This record gives sequence, C-alpha cells and structure tokens, in this order.
Amino acid sequence: MIACIDVDYRDSHAVAACVCFEHWDDGTPVLESAIEIRDVKPYEPGQFYRRELPCILAVLQTLPTLPQIVIIDGYVWLGEQRHGLGAHLYDALDEQAAVIGVAKTRFVGAKPVALVTRGRSRTPQYVTAAGMDITEAARHIQTMHGSHRIPTMLKRVDQLSRRHLRSKSRGVAAYGVTAIRWTN
Repeated sequence: MIACIDVDYRDSHAVAACVCFEHWDDGTPVLESAIEIRDVKPYEPGQFYRRELPCILAVLQTLPTLPQIVIIDGYVWLGEQRHGLGAHLYDALDEQAAVIGVAKTRFVGAKPVALVTRGRSRTPQYVTAAGMDITEAARHIQTMHGSHRIPTMLKRVDQLSRRHLRSKSRGVAAYGVTAIRWTN
C-alpha cells in the first residue's frame, strides 16, 4: 500500500489526512483517514518536523498496517545528511517504510533532489527520498494518476485535510504519538 499524507493547521490544532492506494496510476483511493489533533506544537524555524511529525504519526496509526511507501508534502533531505521532515519520519518508522518527499517549492541546498515536471506545467516538483533510490522515487511521482502538475492523490489528501475541519461539528480529539510499531 502507498499512502499520501498532508497536515493542515488551524490555530492550535491540525488535521492530518491520509489517502491510501495500491498502484501508482490509481485514480481513486482504497482508504482515507483524517483526524483532528489539538495542542500541536508551535512552528519553530528550522524545527518544522517537531510540529508536523506527531501529526503524521497519529494519522498513520489509524491505518490497519504500515504502508510500504509514505509520500509527504515536503522534503526528506535538506542537504547532505541534513534531515528534513521525511528523514525524521523514516527514522520514526524504524526504516520499515520508504518515504518520498514531494515539495512544490525549491529549498536551496536540498540534496539529493530530483526535479519532476508533470502535465503541461513547466514548474517542477522537488522529489527527495529515504529507503528508495531517488530516481525510482521521481519515476513513481511522474507516473502517478492525473494530467496536472499535482498528482490526483496528492491533491486529494490536501483537500481532505483542508475540508475535514469545516465538515466536523464535534469536538477535537487529542492524539499524542511518539512512535508506532506495526506487527505483521
């Protein structure tokens, strides 16, 4: 299974969403999950992962099994051996799932990074990876469903995270997750 994850922030809480699919060219998910998380840590320059990682781990915990590949909105590597959000996620998952980062904007110094253009767009996406060869990761993102710059599943998870709070009328649930262990 492949999972795309995104997090949307509102004041002191967030919505972490996950869209799962089986094949890179799938246009519809086999599973979706979105959870509300309260009391997220404030943004700290250079420490973004401290805010977002607990949210990602919490939504992954809602899945029946750990996906083989997790795609995040952001970078895996910020430079040679400099961990980005994706590398911290890869470590938190005990290297049991490959992590692909897909960023919409350039981060100066990020290495290794592959530029992927899709559809008619001339604006690249910046792909980084842990647990998978960067060339393979870029090829997968290139072949994802959709004819636009942003693949269908990445757009879907973004929409799911943004709409979830607006559609919910009940209170916000709290999740405090630091590590996840799946058993096969």
